[in-house]
Amino acid sequence: MHKSNQIFLWDQATVKLMDVRHIEMVQGEILQKYKIPANIFLLSVHGSAQVQLDRSEFSFTGYQFLHSGKGATLNIVPTSEKFVYYIIYYRAWIHEEDLFQSQYCFTPDAPILLYNKIQMMYQKWNEQEERLNVKSLFYQFIHQQLKELHRKETEVKQTSVAVQVITYIQEYYAEPITLDSLAEVFNFSAYHLSSLFKEYTGMSPIDYLIWFRLDLAAKLLMTTDASVGEISASVGYKDVYYFSRIFKKRKGASPAHFRTREIQRVVENPSNFPTSSIFEHIVQQYINNDNHYHNTDKGELHMFKMTKSQTTAALLLCGSLLLSACSSGTGTAAKEQSAGNGNVNQTKSEEILKTRIVSTPKGDVEVPAEPKRVASDQYMGHLLKLGIVPIGVRTFMLDEGWMEKADIPKETIEKIEDLGNFPLNLEKLTMLDPDLIIGSIDENIEQYEKIGTTVFLPYWEGLTTAGPLDKFRSVSKIFGKEKEAEEWITEYEQKVAEAKSKLSGVIKEGETVSVVSFSEKAVYVLAAKGGNYGSSTIYNMLQLPPTENAKNMAEGFESISLEVLPEYLGDYVFVYNGDADATKKAMESNIWKGIPAVKNDKVYLYGDNYHDEFVMEDPFSLELQLDTIVNLLLGTT
Repeated sequence: MHKSNQIFLWDQATVKLMDVRHIEMVQGEILQKYKIPANIFLLSVHGSAQVQLDRSEFSFTGYQFLHSGKGATLNIVPTSEKFVYYIIYYRAWIHEEDLFQSQYCFTPDAPILLYNKIQMMYQKWNEQEERLNVKSLFYQFIHQQLKELHRKETEVKQTSVAVQVITYIQEYYAEPITLDSLAEVFNFSAYHLSSLFKEYTGMSPIDYLIWFRLDLAAKLLMTTDASVGEISASVGYKDVYYFSRIFKKRKGASPAHFRTREIQRVVENPSNFPTSSIFEHIVQQYINNDNHYHNTDKGELHMFKMTKSQTTAALLLCGSLLLSACSSGTGTAAKEQSAGNGNVNQTKSEEILKTRIVSTPKGDVEVPAEPKRVASDQYMGHLLKLGIVPIGVRTFMLDEGWMEKADIPKETIEKIEDLGNFPLNLEKLTMLDPDLIIGSIDENIEQYEKIGTTVFLPYWEGLTTAGPLDKFRSVSKIFGKEKEAEEWITEYEQKVAEAKSKLSGVIKEGETVSVVSFSEKAVYVLAAKGGNYGSSTIYNMLQLPPTENAKNMAEGFESISLEVLPEYLGDYVFVYNGDADATKKAMESNIWKGIPAVKNDKVYLYGDNYHDEFVMEDPFSLELQLDTIVNLLLGTT
């Protein structure tokens, strides 16, 4: 980046100084895998050391200058009796986007100018009344280092965020990791972080996490006697059955079968024994709290010395682990026991992985017979009525108006992940690793299929939607729960029959019914078939008589102007209150006031600004719709 551009950014940025430290390290003292919690400037002033920043290594002697963004991993090993440096922690951002994530290191031509500034900053840092002065010195320090940087024409290498993410995953793979949590750690938006990672690696961060976990699990299966459950938990999967499914999907064999097969390969050809170490990962706590910078205890940067006794203990531990791994492949009894356990586990996995064929508009799809992890961009109410709690749904599904009225337990909803709007958030969806995805929009299906088994079940066909009972039957067929669906439909149709009996005589022979909804730009008249907002309950369930216009609509509704509305209306008018302001405005017009149904007080206003049971057509919503329409016509609400 050109010097003038950097000066411009510094001038525009919001800057917060976090801490200024003076560190003295002695030979044998190590700063190891320190996860940098903010942007840093580091200036060494005495001694020498080997410094590693992520995967770049530097030899520091005397005055050396280093900069890095948040999230990088820093290692320092002194190579002289004493190594002394100053370090400044800061944040700089414009519109919440962190700046200056570049990494660079150089030997300054005028180190004393930098040294004087940083030393004065350190001396005044702990004096509250001097903080403004410290910030002034910081800007002078920035200006001087920019002059040094560009005078030397030092190459500024942008931080490889992907490398930092890879390092983080390799250390914390056993912990719950999501794209959002990674974005928070590295101060990027989830979308931006994912784009940078994909550009560098060709895969998403979550795909890499899954790959790394399963690769590590494969090594553990080959080199230890740990059970599949123990290995599953050790690599971050609490559900062993879920782990077995994803392992088989990615590795082509169940964990037990994979172990048996690979150990046999090693026995037949010892050169196949894995050589990479699985014990090289050292877990470091990552602190994401601005207040922690003010610690003053010695050794605050997690420095330590490894004593001879600790080294010996570590070697003995590694030796015992290696012996355990080797002994797992020896002895006939051990082999038979391992093979026996493998067969049992494999049988269980095969039982779980039974499949069935589902017909869709895109052809037949093989799906799990009893899927345990279902994600869907529609149909949440249908799934819940069938006893299926999805692991993730579209945002809108989690805020539907029928849920509170239907007494859906809060604990049930809290189990369901918010996957955003159309299309579902692919990163979150990948992280959940569903064994079945239900998609309702054609253009999104190809993306979902890259993540897992996907069934296309369209909610709308053009401007028409299928009958709600047909929808419920279609959803039930995916899971082989047709019997449960028909039981509910039978009960519901009995309620419909009772409702029709109550309404007998309310609407006289020859009278008709209309369903309309107002928006700011148009009036929507719902069709006798394929409409929404309760029109299916009014026309198809209760069989209230539609107008000829409603019967003849090619789609589920027609969009018209207010001026021609009287031509479309029957003797009774149901008005869905989706847009309260538009509805009120239309009802105050002279056109509306002149409509016969209005004059005869045969208008029924229902709904609550698109937050009610009339938005969807799942079984819960249909039950509520039926009660609402009957009560309106009977004047009981």
